[in-house]
Amino acid sequence: MILQACLNGARPAGYHPKLPFSAETIARDGAAYVAAGAAELHIHPRSSDGRESLSTVSDVIEATRAACPGTLLGVSTGAWIEEDEQKTRDCIASWTALPDYASVNLSEPDAPAVTALLHEIGVGVEAGLASQSDAERFVTLPDCHRAFRILIEIEEQDIDEADSTAGRIFEVLARTGVKRPVLLHGFDATVWRFVERAHHQRLSTRIGLEDGCLLRNGDVANENAELVSQALQLLRSGK
Repeated sequence: MILQACLNGARPAGYHPKLPFSAETIARDGAAYVAAGAAELHIHPRSSDGRESLSTVSDVIEATRAACPGTLLGVSTGAWIEEDEQKTRDCIASWTALPDYASVNLSEPDAPAVTALLHEIGVGVEAGLASQSDAERFVTLPDCHRAFRILIEIEEQDIDEADSTAGRIFEVLARTGVKRPVLLHGFDATVWRFVERAHHQRLSTRIGLEDGCLLRNGDVANENAELVSQALQLLRSGK
């Protein structure tokens, strides 16, 4: 069980005043989140204009490794970042400083090819499952058992339906006998529900401005480190 900090995601600059974009701010803030207790960092590197970019991954990884030695670092490979399958693969193949893992969304058509490429260059794969159909697709991949981790990420905003979706994903994994470490997280309205569920199921989880900016009481967090600290209090509560 670990707590991962998701620093920025695809959030726009106006989402929160402490949203880190540059390699320098990501590295600096990442070090603060590790000091607050995060075990890993999940990063969406940005270009100089603030847009997500797979071509800047190496620069961000180099800066963050220097600031957070020994911390596992992951990035996204979301199809929306480059909006072109071949460009996405070309960018990944050009990385000179490798993340420890990269998330791959099984809802995206090119997920099998991106997964194979990451394995080829020695980067672990976080298999992102947001629905039962994602899970059904994932378990058919010949290298599904090589996944570094299964990332169950629930975007549904109705809490009951979100719980049900997570349950169906777990059922697919259990039925097919695919056993990999699992990280469970929600988004916006379901963030704290899934931190709590992960705690009760003894699963890894994540917290940060990528997923939401609210503390458990509904107040806006001052920064990612405050979210990390509050999540750790919950995870260590033993309740």
